[in-house]
Amino acid sequence: MSRYVFKLPDLGEGTVQAEIVAWHVKPGDVVAEEDVIVEVMTDKASVEVPSPISGRVLAVTGAPGDMVAVGAELISFETDAGAGDAAGAVTGSDAVATGSGAAALGGGGAASGAGVGTAAAGGSPARAAAGPSGAAASGASASRSASTPAASAANAVPSGASSAKPGAAAGQAAPPQAVAGNAAARSGAVASGAGSRAGGTSAASGSASRGGSASSAASHGAAALGAASHGTAAHGTAAHGAAGTVAGVRGTNGSGNGHARTVGRVATSPAIRRRAHEAGVDLTQLAGSGPNGRILREDFEAFVSSRSGPKLVRSRPELVSNQPETEEIKVIGIRRVIAQRMSEAKRNIPHFAYVEEIDVTELETLRRHLNSKLEKGSASLTYLPFIVSALTRVLRDFPQCNAQYDSERNVIIRHRSVHVGVATQTPEGLKVPVVHNAQSLGLWDLAEQMRRVTEAARTNKASRDELTGSTITVTSLGKLGGIASTPIINAPEVSIIGVNRAVERPMVVDGAITVRRMMNLSSSFDHRFVDGHDAAAMIQALKERIEHPATIFID
Repeated sequence: MSRYVFKLPDLGEGTVQAEIVAWHVKPGDVVAEEDVIVEVMTDKASVEVPSPISGRVLAVTGAPGDMVAVGAELISFETDAGAGDAAGAVTGSDAVATGSGAAALGGGGAASGAGVGTAAAGGSPARAAAGPSGAAASGASASRSASTPAASAANAVPSGASSAKPGAAAGQAAPPQAVAGNAAARSGAVASGAGSRAGGTSAASGSASRGGSASSAASHGAAALGAASHGTAAHGTAAHGAAGTVAGVRGTNGSGNGHARTVGRVATSPAIRRRAHEAGVDLTQLAGSGPNGRILREDFEAFVSSRSGPKLVRSRPELVSNQPETEEIKVIGIRRVIAQRMSEAKRNIPHFAYVEEIDVTELETLRRHLNSKLEKGSASLTYLPFIVSALTRVLRDFPQCNAQYDSERNVIIRHRSVHVGVATQTPEGLKVPVVHNAQSLGLWDLAEQMRRVTEAARTNKASRDELTGSTITVTSLGKLGGIASTPIINAPEVSIIGVNRAVERPMVVDGAITVRRMMNLSSSFDHRFVDGHDAAAMIQALKERIEHPATIFID
């Protein structure tokens, strides 16, 4: 087996490190090539990293929130994990099957040893044989074989021994002494239980002695004798081992008293048992739909729902709550990037806020008219495409507002093209997808591109290019926009335009009071590079175009 180390790749655009957001695998998992193994966050975007190979995960580097440098070890694999897993399963099944076969031999029943041995030869998983179900299968087989006389059980020993041999041959992982030791350790309780039901320690001893000179048979016979001599077979061990997960397994006392009793334990998870205890539900009344009649969560909930009557509505909230008073949430991923960038922007940029009210009555009339011409089911126009379209024309006269500041070189970069960032709320937090070259798009194309990039951001499908390169940002909370706001600049930009809620208010127009639809624009500028006069003049020019919407479409 070889070890393959996968290092964090270069994620582009000069990335030197990335933050681990969430691991999708853990040590011991077997993954296929191209399976997503981890989600990491750079300063630009969240990236899902696929597995370069197929194999078993040996170790992972870092926990969610940790930073990993590009080129550092990220995860290590066992490259031939598929073959190793198959070999491990056969080896484990061989050891457990041999032990179960020994239990059957010690109890005088060849059926259990033959059945489990054959399953191991056929490649059944080791964990299935090693668990309580495997023990139950051995115990049940021993119970069924207990009805035969001791002489018949003794005669059946060679057949059981030969049936167990294919399991040993399939594994080829341990010498007979080691197999016998594992069998004694793993299935001692089952062996003792089976021995009790099949006629006691004399049958086990006789079976082992008639099994030939094989050292494993002798060892298993000794294990069965040892378990029986300590009295574990006569009491609860057989019930818990042989019928640990099978309900209603019926055993017969091998001593000949003819008394039969049923021992059983309902197969389900600890969580269902706890819920059943709290609800006062007898699990033996439920019919499980899982493997071997196992009761699943759906079975339990369906049973509870069927017997529940109308629920009483509490007239008053409970005064005592079991919920903790506090909750600690680690700041990682997108939230960490948001916190870092917001802090840096407020700390390093002297914000200059400017709020102006705008009469959008005429714009609302135009918007309604255009929306009325749309086909049924088409996305309607909002205010944003109109505002952005007007902004792209205004910025031609105010290039200082369509700029970025490179703090490392201490250079202001003014752009001829307008790459508009659209602040978007997503389940992970605030993102700013970008509509590139917005100045070249018509109203309908601009609206479509804004919908596309914002939806891509919300569904975490936005590309790196769609999340970078903005030269000015527009932010709007729609109906939650409030009267005014003070948006934080999206560095390295120097301007951000905030759109507040549009409401009808009484206004004085030409000396008369009339109802007009009014909306405020709340904008912020980097006062180091945009003077107050220039910022105000830019907003006033934008206001003029919005209040006379025909001018939005005039270059």
